[in-house]
Amino acid sequence: MTILEQTTFIKSIHPFESLSKPQLEEFANSLDIVYFKKDELIQRQGEKPEFLYFIIKGLIQEKIDDDVLSIYSKCEFFDTISLIENYSKHSFVAGQESICYVLPRELFIKTLHESPDLESFFFQSISQKLNANISNEKNKELANLMVAKVKDARIHKAIIVPYDTSIFEAVKTIKKEKVPTLLLEDDKGEIHIVTDSDFREKVILNRMDFDDIVGKISNSGLKYVNENDFLFNAQLLMSKHGLKRMVVKNDEDKIVGIIDQISLSSFFATHTFSVSNEINNAETIEELKIACHSFIKIIKSLNAKGVKVAFISKLINQLNRKIMDKLFKKLAPEGLINKSCLVVMGSEGRGEQVLKTDQDNALIISDDCEVSAEEILDFTSKYIETLVDFGFPRCEGNIMISNPYWCRKFSDFKTQVYEWITQPSGDNFMNLAIFYDAVSVSGNRELIDELKQYIFKIGSTSQSFYMHFAKIIMEFNVPLGFFDGFVFDSKEEEHKHEIDIKKGGIFILVQGIRALCLEHKIMRTNTLRRIEELEELGEFNNEFASELKEAFNFLSTIKLKSNLAKLDSGKEVDNYINPENLTTMEKDLLKDSFKIVTKLKKKLEHHYKLNYV
Repeated sequence: MTILEQTTFIKSIHPFESLSKPQLEEFANSLDIVYFKKDELIQRQGEKPEFLYFIIKGLIQEKIDDDVLSIYSKCEFFDTISLIENYSKHSFVAGQESICYVLPRELFIKTLHESPDLESFFFQSISQKLNANISNEKNKELANLMVAKVKDARIHKAIIVPYDTSIFEAVKTIKKEKVPTLLLEDDKGEIHIVTDSDFREKVILNRMDFDDIVGKISNSGLKYVNENDFLFNAQLLMSKHGLKRMVVKNDEDKIVGIIDQISLSSFFATHTFSVSNEINNAETIEELKIACHSFIKIIKSLNAKGVKVAFISKLINQLNRKIMDKLFKKLAPEGLINKSCLVVMGSEGRGEQVLKTDQDNALIISDDCEVSAEEILDFTSKYIETLVDFGFPRCEGNIMISNPYWCRKFSDFKTQVYEWITQPSGDNFMNLAIFYDAVSVSGNRELIDELKQYIFKIGSTSQSFYMHFAKIIMEFNVPLGFFDGFVFDSKEEEHKHEIDIKKGGIFILVQGIRALCLEHKIMRTNTLRRIEELEELGEFNNEFASELKEAFNFLSTIKLKSNLAKLDSGKEVDNYINPENLTTMEKDLLKDSFKIVTKLKKKLEHHYKLNYV
């Protein structure tokens, strides 16, 4: 490789992009290339390391005895910790034929001290590393937005009518088809366009006859764009020609729609605001469904921009709740709307569900509601079926309002809450945990608030209640071994080399925080907000609270990133992560996150004396 190719290679690896041009050139001039055969020992445990290795090709295993702790592949590096400490804690072996650049230790240490960004990266705290990783991902993934195609944005329907259509009929067509523009075809086959503003400014102001030909107010000289062209190019063309819209064609040169400036702006701004307006203005169930189908684009766009998963989930949950609220008001019997409270629970209630994985909901009905049980059952069944049609999967545990267990009168729910608390069992504690995360999306919010206050009242009468509630975390193991290697314990062959990131990390953290909040009678449902309130109460110091929040964000980010990749490849969305698909940095941060989860677990073991429960 040339010096330029070497500097480009080093610069492409985080965090070395922060090096100055002279530092990069010094790196490149000092690099040597080495070749390793399969199973060849590269660096022995206990030795003083001599080089920093950058992998050009192949696979390197980090091992202790015969246990593989980590695997490094193309465009990754190892082992900075050994270089800094001048002692190799583990051995490194070529898992297959490999080619690496090697950089002398002396130059790495020298550059480390000369570069504040590099030094702070390798010496910063876990929470700082986790937070810094999000910023780095923002820079890397922003490029994805630049390769979006025209067809990825919202394209309006193309309605083509004859040039000599009357103004009156044209307006009727626009209203019927719910489009802002019409295309007109004249007798020569040429296409013209007329917009809603043309009707306002040309017809009304000029007092034209409604039976006149609409072609008289149309515009010609249209610009066209292919649906497979880059969206960024479409935006450039609009800016160049001062256009508000362009006609979209497919590869067969057929008109398939119209893209306007609002659609472009909405896409590059994640079009959250426009989708929210679509929900507000939706008059039919079908219009709500169309708005709902835009959510995945918003998620991908925000994720590509490096927006933290906590903010993405907040936006998506707000949109979900708008959908559910409007659907409830459209489908529910009139006598039920103000005499009940529709709640979402679990991850949706906590505002932490990004992709639609399942629906957890319940309906609390006022004791004085006069709507018949049969009418309520008809409504709840239709409501759930409609949500399924919208893309909200059924809950496998049947925690939905179509199940009478989760659709009952207020006093019946009160009796049920009392049973959950006073008759300890795995199912009762699970149901209580789900219900404690409930948030009102429509109806009378006071009903759920009163039930939560009742939970606090009944729970406080039992000293052992909180201990048993927290104990469930002991059933799950953090998938990190004694020597910081990942532990794979799935019995399913397809997940043999994968980690269940929910069971091994997210759930332990969520349930642990939930238990402490229940004890402190905190009404908040979101895990990050709960951590902040616990910090204010002195349950966590500032550093540990920060670590918990960053670990939760990182685990959620990795899960989202994995599932978006699965969606793109047509695979099923689940909680499994393959560490082989992560970069070296992500693997390290995943281990750091698991260490924070372990630290929380130990705190809870001590706080609730879980070993004695």
